[in-house]
Formats: sequence, C-alpha cells, structure tokens
Amino acid sequence: MKTPTRKMTVPAFREAAERGQKLTMLTAYDYLWAGIMDEAGVDSILVGDSLAMVVQGKSTTLPVTLDQMIYHGELVARAVQRALVVVDMPFMSYQVSPQQAVENAGRIMKETGADAIKLEGGAIQSETIRGIGRAEIPVMAHIGMRPQAVRQLGGMGKIQRDEQRLLDDARAAEDAGAFSIVLELVPEDIAGRITEALSIPTIGIGAGARCSGQVLVGPDMLGLNPGFKPRFLKQFGDLRNSALGAVRGYIQEVQNGQFPDEQHSHH
Repeated sequence: MKTPTRKMTVPAFREAAERGQKLTMLTAYDYLWAGIMDEAGVDSILVGDSLAMVVQGKSTTLPVTLDQMIYHGELVARAVQRALVVVDMPFMSYQVSPQQAVENAGRIMKETGADAIKLEGGAIQSETIRGIGRAEIPVMAHIGMRPQAVRQLGGMGKIQRDEQRLLDDARAAEDAGAFSIVLELVPEDIAGRITEALSIPTIGIGAGARCSGQVLVGPDMLGLNPGFKPRFLKQFGDLRNSALGAVRGYIQEVQNGQFPDEQHSHH
C-alpha cells in the first residue's frame, strides 16, 4: 500500500469521514515512534495523556502535567509530515474555567506545532469547547469512559451504557464546535446510533466497528504491554518479545566475545 502524502488537516479529516473512509488514529509520545506511524500512513497521531501510564508508569492519567504534554507533543509534531497531530489537554488544565482552557490550549498549539487539542467531556465542557473554538483552535471531544474522571466513574475500564446521556454529550460537543469526538468503552449499537446522529466523525476505542474511525494506544497494539489485554485491544505485533530477543542476543555476544568482531571494529 502506498503511503499517502497529502497533509491531513482538520477539514481533510472531516471530509475523509464524509466520503466513508474509515479513519485511523494511534497514540505516540516521541519522535521515533511518531515518525514510524506517520510513514506507515496513519491518519492521525494522538499525544495522549495516557503517557502518564504508558511512559511514566503511573496508575492513572491524572498526574501528567501540561508542561509534560507540551514536551511530548513537540517531539511528535516535529517528526510528523502528514498525519493530523492532536494533543490531549491534561487533568486540571481546562476544568477551572473557559479562560484557563483557552490559555492552555493556546500554549499547546504555540509550543508544540500540533494541529488540534483534545479534551474530555461533552455537555459539561460545551462552553469550554466553544471558547477554545473562538480562539480558532480545533477541538476533539472525548465522551464515554473518561480516564480523567476515573475517581468519579469508579475505576478504569467501566463501559458506559447511558445512551441518552452519551447522545446529549455528543450533540453538545458538536454544537459547541468540536470537529470530532472520541467514544471510549461504549456498546457498539449505542456508538453506531451516536455516529449516525452526528455530522462530525466519531473515533472509537472499545466502541465497535460502526464509528467513523478507530484509535488505539500505540505501545499496546504493538505488543509492548503484554499485561494489558482488554477485550477491545488487538495486538498487531509482538515487539516486546522481539526486543527481548535482541537484547539477550547482544548480552550473549558481548559476554562470549563475539561482539564486537572484526567487521565492527576500527583499525
């Protein structure tokens, strides 16, 4: 498959969904992996606040800071030539007030070079989404299971089944100007009806095949996190075992004198 070369902008992202193209999104947190994913042709790269768990080893996304998100966002944006780069707004960087949210969203855009920001919430964040939009910053919303609300929702991985609330949140986010919405851990039939009710694309994670597109955490789908096996996750690679084999091979060759050999030495 030939890798697309056209830059994916926010309007192009929506137009692709309107044409019926299934959108692809993965998370990345550094220059190396973002470049690989972009070269492979993924439509969008999310610099997720999941980096708190995947990169920093924390138990929730709550501890990650705005400065950390900006640092990782800049690494990713610098590597990407084509994909739409979206950076998560971390916990308490937008909840205090719409003014706070606009200022912090502006920092993300100025300091990372990203194309858009993402925040969690629908109806409760509608004024914030609207305010960020007035600053001409594209917003992706996130409803369903919201990791930043883990304490209120009673834990990670809770499937959200309140269809009316989900639909109200989705419509509120769309009305406020969001260009897309992530649906996390929502039953497939509900996610399908929400997708049909909206004019903007839905991106599912644990929300079935009827969404406009899908997102997965990059290290999870690459098999780098073998202990994490939720129902919605498919591992498309086994990079952890490949890396283990390579490191063990290096250790063995150094210890038995095979490396460095004549080919890898200077004279």
